Amino acid sequence: MEITGKKQEVAIISVLSIFIGLIVGAVDTLFGRVLIALTEFREAHFLYLIPFLAPVGMLFVYLFLNYGKNSSQGMGLIFRVGHNEEAMIPKRLTPFVILGTWLTHLFGGSAGREGVAVQVGATVSHWVGKIVKGVDASQFIVIGMAAGFAGLFQTPVAASFFAMEVLVIGKLRYDALLPTLIAAFVASNTSASLGLEKFSVALDIPVTFDVWFALKLVVLGMAFGLAGWAFSGSLKWAKNALATYIPNAVRRIGIVGVALSILLMLFFQGRYSGLGTNLISFSFNGGTIEMYDWALKLLFTVITVSAGFQGGEVTPLFAIGASLGVILAPVLGIPVVLAAALGYASVFGSATNTLLAPMLIGGEVFGFNYLPYFLIVCGIAFICNGNRSIYGNQKIG
Repeated sequence: MEITGKKQEVAIISVLSIFIGLIVGAVDTLFGRVLIALTEFREAHFLYLIPFLAPVGMLFVYLFLNYGKNSSQGMGLIFRVGHNEEAMIPKRLTPFVILGTWLTHLFGGSAGREGVAVQVGATVSHWVGKIVKGVDASQFIVIGMAAGFAGLFQTPVAASFFAMEVLVIGKLRYDALLPTLIAAFVASNTSASLGLEKFSVALDIPVTFDVWFALKLVVLGMAFGLAGWAFSGSLKWAKNALATYIPNAVRRIGIVGVALSILLMLFFQGRYSGLGTNLISFSFNGGTIEMYDWALKLLFTVITVSAGFQGGEVTPLFAIGASLGVILAPVLGIPVVLAAALGYASVFGSATNTLLAPMLIGGEVFGFNYLPYFLIVCGIAFICNGNRSIYGNQKIG
């Protein structure tokens, strides 16, 4: 199909965005619901499953490298196609990253799920985009990334701006705004209608906003910004160090996987395995959060991802931020749930080097009446991160 005018282009891409949103929302639902079931199974049989983390990881990496084509490049490939530096995302990327992430979580690795959703969305959108000619292919990457994020987290506005700003910081893809929003809202509503539950907390905290409280928010923003900076910096360092000292990818995931299994058993038998939703739940429901929870979740996620296990980083970042917020709240005299919510959003923003998406995450998850607080804290966190990002192929505009 060849497009001849701008209006026709917008109309056709918008229609295709509906189709993309439906597919990606359905796939996200399948992925998310199976992941929940596997997590529950792991929690019930942790000591029987964790010893197999290393051998399962070795088998998967071997298959991925030998049969996955260049899909083993993961998010790096998505970013390069988004920058028009590469032309093709193999279709097989989708089943590989989904299966790999399921295995990581089943056998106790500490990782997220967003990376899978974004890659699946980008892959689906990339191939749907091949129906039309004469359109910038990178636009479909943005559309797909938004659909993937929105289908999983059901935060369509934040997902749209995340996709539009994450490829090149400081340069929003306004040309993709309408179809991106369409795909995100369709994916979000599709996954919701299919039974995938959204995490949200209705905050109801009376706060007197004055200069003193604003200064406390600035301090929080600095702390959360440094936490995100530490995560992205540690991840980059660990990936480079492990690749240098253990260049064989199969051997690398095996060696690190054995060490990771032992450490995860020693440190509270699985408290830091999986997504980190347990820490998020504790943070917002009055559970016990230790002062070191955020640091150990950061450490184990960095080790898991840098070793080569599949998964994302975003949900662990939510957990790191929320649990750090719980610890900082009494020190600064801020309501615990509010500090946890601000950390939830801003550590994610700092580590991904995004500004608008974390603010909107805060609004869509916790309520837009608290948006001014998210603007301050996420803004300070963004400034403090030093332009570091968990995405190595992200560019600065």
